[in-house]
Amino acid sequence: MVELEELKTQKSDASVEDFLNSVSDAKEREDSFAVLELMREVTGEEPAMWGTNIVGFGSYHYKYASGREGDWPLAGFAPRKRELTLYIMAGFERYEELLAKLGKHKTGKSCLYIKRLADVDPTVLKELVSASVRHMKQTHS
Repeated sequence: MVELEELKTQKSDASVEDFLNSVSDAKEREDSFAVLELMREVTGEEPAMWGTNIVGFGSYHYKYASGREGDWPLAGFAPRKRELTLYIMAGFERYEELLAKLGKHKTGKSCLYIKRLADVDPTVLKELVSASVRHMKQTHS
């Protein structure tokens, strides 16, 4: 039997507010609190720390064909040195239209990278996070 390694990034009781207040750049800190409120409103969930630097909202359980399984936030974000990273867990394939209207950003597999919140349309960002959360709840209920 293969023993599965435990996921390093786990939900914790650490203070989200203390973490965000520790962001040294004032504008990044302000953007982080704005994203916190957007995600709180969209998900209807209270934020929690996942690992040492991810703010997550809600959770879903996943299980891969390999047998590996775990829990992960429905949505989340992390203020990083170079940009704000938003976790759009549904990925981006179905959201090309929204991304085209979003503004200045980059994407990875499930990561949306934004230099400054002012670079994107907040209404489109909210719509994108909402659509992703709805998709994740439908597919992982």
